[in-house]
Amino acid sequence: MTAETQKFVAKGVAHVVIPPVPEPMQVTFVLLPKFTMLAFSSAIEPMRIANQLTGQILFRWQVLSADGQPVACSNGVPVMVDGAFGATQPAGMVFVCSGVEPEDQVTAALADWLRGLWRRGRVVGGLCTGAYALARAGILKDRRFTLHWENIAGFVETFPDLAAARQVFCIDDRIMTCAGGVAAADLMLKLINDRFGMALSQEVMNMCLLTGRRTEADEQTTSLAARLGTRHEKLIEAVAFLEGRIEEPFDLDACAAQLKLSRRQIERLFNRYLGVTPVRYMNDLRLQRGRALLAETDMSVTDVSIACGYASTSHFSKSFRLKYGISPYRFSHFGK
Repeated sequence: MTAETQKFVAKGVAHVVIPPVPEPMQVTFVLLPKFTMLAFSSAIEPMRIANQLTGQILFRWQVLSADGQPVACSNGVPVMVDGAFGATQPAGMVFVCSGVEPEDQVTAALADWLRGLWRRGRVVGGLCTGAYALARAGILKDRRFTLHWENIAGFVETFPDLAAARQVFCIDDRIMTCAGGVAAADLMLKLINDRFGMALSQEVMNMCLLTGRRTEADEQTTSLAARLGTRHEKLIEAVAFLEGRIEEPFDLDACAAQLKLSRRQIERLFNRYLGVTPVRYMNDLRLQRGRALLAETDMSVTDVSIACGYASTSHFSKSFRLKYGISPYRFSHFGK
């Protein structure tokens, strides 16, 4: 057994027979500070397992960082790398793995490097919030792409001309993105299935103890009905109406007119099924969005309050402090 085989093919009991593969798929991961370990491991482990099951090097990978030094992920654990991305021109696919505070982690050097790879015909992608790097590289225009749902609000404020899908993963020609977490495994299972067949992808899924295969069309989060814990049609319509108008002044009369109900009927629905008033529900929703924008963007507190539909910064700040126990200004500078 060669040193390369020992590196990429582990021993195992389960086995899947496929024809010999003349050339492995080359995959490069670029880790940014505070990347999400779950997304990275969910991407690399299916490849390792595919190699193990077949006894072949189906995938060959390398891990890079900005300076060739280990990178600490969002839980603080450092991960060793093989080198610096600026010193390489890798073949195959290149995935940027990011995580929290993505706006602060993407450098101009990384964006230029990715743009150069893209122009030379490489497949480039993003895991979790890696789409920030692709957007900075200017290669997402008119493309389908995704990132973690928690970061979409901040992404839209930073890149208003780009529309992220709320899908588990997206494949658009040479752009591959996933929402992070175990969605990275869904993306890799799709690649394994398309390149090496259903039998291998199914056994890789079994080895990962995944009981269901999600497709590109699947949503990242549960349906609105599941999230609310009810299938009441009018309540779901009311919540969808309000959630789609976070930036606008609260208007329960408009919601009532849309649903052909009275204000009182809507208020009773919210109280019965959600235990809150429509005003309280909307305020909590706006504060959640404000928290996301403060954490993931460089927007000022004033700009965030406007983006969340508040008439004044003082009202937003007071509501934020009551809910989270900290002022929005202090929260936005936490850990900096």
